[in-house]
Amino acid sequence: MKVAQDQAQTNQIGLDADKVESTANALNEVLAAYHVLYQNLRGFHWNVKGHRFFELHQKYEELYEQAKEYIDLAAERILTLGYTPYHTMTDFLSISGMEEAKNIFKDVEIVKFTVQDYHKIITKLRHAWEAANGNEDVGTTNMLEEFIGSHEKTVWMLNSWLNKFTTDI
Repeated sequence: MKVAQDQAQTNQIGLDADKVESTANALNEVLAAYHVLYQNLRGFHWNVKGHRFFELHQKYEELYEQAKEYIDLAAERILTLGYTPYHTMTDFLSISGMEEAKNIFKDVEIVKFTVQDYHKIITKLRHAWEAANGNEDVGTTNMLEEFIGSHEKTVWMLNSWLNKFTTDI
């Protein structure tokens, strides 16, 4: 009978069902932030204006494709933990902590806004990592570490791009 009690206390992957709720909640915040980021990146891809249109148009396609992949991975991880991923724009906007980019078209302004977005995402990812780590959820921490490392590199690259063109501003 002891085995049945232990199984009732764990989720489908053997983690404490009560503890992983904090991880799932943090992942839903990450998911929401990614959806807003994705839409901002798509808008920048479509609407960028300036002398560096071609390089930014291509780069923003790479960035939104990556965001789309991470959205799917985060949602699947929430499901793996036994919870439901948020899926409405209302939810995304209410918990993301992200700002919609509206009427931003100039190349340098777009990149500056994107760096701010990635800083917000990285903060949310680190918070989710802390929750997952506290729950001994190695699968989630590994996924989040990959996301964080990738975005830190993106921030470095975008900041390098901004520094390259500071005389043009």
